[in-house]
Amino acid sequence: MISIPCTDTPKDGTIHDPGTKLKVKAFDLLTSGFKPSKGEKMFFVTSAHEKLAFETKGYSKHKNLLILQMIAYYCVYLGLLEAQIHAKWPF
Repeated sequence: MISIPCTDTPKDGTIHDPGTKLKVKAFDLLTSGFKPSKGEKMFFVTSAHEKLAFETKGYSKHKNLLILQMIAYYCVYLGLLEAQIHAKWPF
């Protein structure tokens, strides 16, 4: 499930996994000041004109595959079909 508050852009939403209660927050790196939180997992997405950061909220040894699937789902939702997911800051 994806939730996007009315005041945010679609690139600043949150992905929810109802089964594990894990949340992954998206940050548009071109417009927001992203500061990594200690103890959370981070991934980064680049595409032709987009740079996004994704950070877990409530990470508790969830599998990276689940997090990557959530991020991929969100990228498809945004229409970023050729996006690349990076484990480290690629810029």
